[in-house]
Amino acid sequence: MGRHVSMATRDELLQVLRPRYCLATRREKGLILDEFVALSGCHRKHAIRTLNRAATESKERDVRKFYGEAVRQALVVLWEASDRLCGKRLKVMLPVLVDALERHGHLVLDDQLRELLLAVSPATIDRLLAPTREKAGRKRRRSGPASAVRRRIPVRTFSDWGAPPPGFLEADFVCHHGGSMAGSFLHSFVVTDIASGWTEGVALLARQQDLVVKALDVLRARLPMVVQGFDTDNDSTFMNETVFDYCKAHSIKQTRSRAYRKNDQAWVEQKNGAVVRRMVGYDRLSGVLAAQRLARVLETARLLVNFFQPSYKLRKKTRTGAKVRKEFWPPATPCDRLLADPRVSQTVKERLRGERRRLDPIELLKQLREAQAGLAALENHGAAADPPVDLDAFLATLPRLSEQGEVRPTHRKKPKEARHWRTRRDDFEPVWPSLLVWLETDPDATAKSLLERLVVEDPHRFQPRQLRTLQRRVGEWRRVQASALLGWPEEAPDGQ
Repeated sequence: MGRHVSMATRDELLQVLRPRYCLATRREKGLILDEFVALSGCHRKHAIRTLNRAATESKERDVRKFYGEAVRQALVVLWEASDRLCGKRLKVMLPVLVDALERHGHLVLDDQLRELLLAVSPATIDRLLAPTREKAGRKRRRSGPASAVRRRIPVRTFSDWGAPPPGFLEADFVCHHGGSMAGSFLHSFVVTDIASGWTEGVALLARQQDLVVKALDVLRARLPMVVQGFDTDNDSTFMNETVFDYCKAHSIKQTRSRAYRKNDQAWVEQKNGAVVRRMVGYDRLSGVLAAQRLARVLETARLLVNFFQPSYKLRKKTRTGAKVRKEFWPPATPCDRLLADPRVSQTVKERLRGERRRLDPIELLKQLREAQAGLAALENHGAAADPPVDLDAFLATLPRLSEQGEVRPTHRKKPKEARHWRTRRDDFEPVWPSLLVWLETDPDATAKSLLERLVVEDPHRFQPRQLRTLQRRVGEWRRVQASALLGWPEEAPDGQ
C-alpha cells in the first residue's frame, strides 16, 4: 500500500497517537491501528511496532571527525601544488608532494598532521576539497541567444499533433557531407505537412539562419496551403531571433521537439530517407554548381512525389505490453489527401487538379533521371553528364531497365580504380635471375621442381605453399617466350 501522507505528517500522527495507544484497551488499539494504517499507508505490523516504540527525541548522530581544519588547509595547498588533481591521483602523489614541499620550506607539518595527511583516503580528499573546488570552478555558463529563444518556443511531441489542418509543417536539414563533417557542404532544407504528407525541399549552400528565412519564403510560395505552424528540432539555426521574428511577423506558430527525441519529428525524418536520400544519395556535395544541380533534383522530385507517389499515413498506434500495433490509412498521394480534406478550400483543390492534369509522370521521371545523372557526374570528379534523350527513346528503355540493376545514377557504385601495385612482397624477385638460368638450361622444368630446389637452398625464405605464385610467374615467362617466337609484341613479366 502506498503512503498517503508525508513523513512530517506521519511523525505528527505518531506523537498524538502513541500516548492514546499505550493506554488503550485491546479493542481501542485495533481502532487506532485501523485509523493509522489508513492514513499512513504502512503495513499493520510496522504500525504496531512504531506505536509501541517509546517516543524519544531525535538526536543528531555523533560523527567523529578524524580530519580537522588543519588537514583540510594542508590538502588545499597540496591540491593547488599538484595543479588541481582529482582525489585518486592526489592520494598517490601525497607522499612525494609532502616531502618536496617540506624539503623546500613551503610546508611545515608536525608528526601527527603528517600522519593524518598520508592516511587520508581518496574519497575523503574529494569530500574535504569539495567546498574549495566549488568556489574555484564556479563559473556560471553564459547562455547564448539560442537558449533565450528556445525558452520562448513551446515544445510539441509526437503525440501532441492529433489531426492538425493542412499547413502545420515539420522541418529538418539533410546534410550532404559524404561521411565527413569537415569543411563546407550542401544541405537540403526539407519540410513536410503533417496532415497530407506534402514534402518540399530547398538546396542551401550553408546552414545559416538568413538562408532559412529565404527558403521559407520560397516554400510558402510553392506550398498549396497557407503555412500555419513550423516545428523544428533544437538546432541553433532554427532557435534564433531571425527565424523567431519571421514566424511571429507572418503569424506562424513556431514549436520545437524535445532534445535528442527524433521521434517527435517522425514525419519529416521519414521523408528525409524516403525522399531526399532516395533521390540524392549519400555522397558529398559542395559548391555552387552542385547546389544548382541539387536544386533541380529536388524541384523535379517534389512534383513526382506529391502528385504520383502514394505513401502510408499512421492512423492509430496501440501498445499491449511490449508489443506495438500500428494501423495505417490506405495509401494515398499528398495531393489526394488534400483533395479529400474538407478543410482545404475549393480554389486550392481546383488548382491542384489542374496541375496534376498538366503533369506527365514519364516526363517527370525522365527529368529526374537527367538531374540525377548531372549530380552523379559532378560527384565523379566533375565529369560531364550524359546527353539528354528524347521522351520516346526514354520510354522505349523502360521495359529493359530492370536488366541494368540500379537505374538511379546517384546510387550506382563507382568504378574501382585498377590496381597497379603489389599488396605483398615478392619473395621470388631476388632469385628470378637464377630461375631464368635454370629455365634456359632445362626449359621443360616445372614450377614444382624449381620450388623444391629453392626450398633446399633457402628453407627459411621459401615454403611449399608458394607453389601457386611461382607457377603464375613461370607461366607468364613461357607465354612471353612463345609470343616472341611468333613475332607478336608482348610485355615482359615483372622482374624479367
